[in-house]
Amino acid sequence: MSETAIIQLEDMTKTYYMGKVAVHALRGVSLTIARGEMVSIIGASGSGKSTLMNILGCLDKPTSGRYLFEGEDISRFNDNRLAEFRNRKLGFVFQDFNLLRRSTAISNVELPLVYSGIMQKKRRAVEALQKVGLEKRAGHKPTELSGGEQQRVAIARALLNKPDWLFLDEATSALEEEQEGTFYRMLADDLAQTTLISIGHRRSLEAYHQRVITVETESGHPGLIRAELPIKGAA
Repeated sequence: MSETAIIQLEDMTKTYYMGKVAVHALRGVSLTIARGEMVSIIGASGSGKSTLMNILGCLDKPTSGRYLFEGEDISRFNDNRLAEFRNRKLGFVFQDFNLLRRSTAISNVELPLVYSGIMQKKRRAVEALQKVGLEKRAGHKPTELSGGEQQRVAIARALLNKPDWLFLDEATSALEEEQEGTFYRMLADDLAQTTLISIGHRRSLEAYHQRVITVETESGHPGLIRAELPIKGAA
């Protein structure tokens, strides 16, 4: 493994079964991602990019192959150990936000700290909402917020614990272009040591990342890594 690599996939596959029919979502994926790197994974619907994110984010397990994190094969972890690993190391922002509908914005942001037993939850949650420009909406419930505001609440919640890795699944799709740029600049400033992995289909994501990984369907078969390209002008 490279000295700078924090993630390494080796010949990884993922197969689902619909009755007796095997669906090969990923086939022979090998790649490395370095600590602090900002990577965009793009591909059309059905290409396998979400399956790849779920495995990278320890939400699912590969069918075969190895998944190494700092040299440890986490593809062998049991469910309890995977859950502990996710809570300690990872942050997520999903396209559908996953907010508690009956809780206020600040209560939604505080949630990771409640589970972690961390004190001064309110202050840290307010600071996170300030970073996304929503401190004045702290007392509003998701049904009282626009789609873009809900997405920013979800982003504030993910940033709260300064995760080692941050996974963004179409996480800026409800933001205006200017807000999207502001968000990624904030990540670069505040989470310099965080490994950022964005999943999406928009080529515009490339402007904010150091590398783009393209997942595509070839001859009707999804889950192929077509290319890993450094983005022009990236450090």
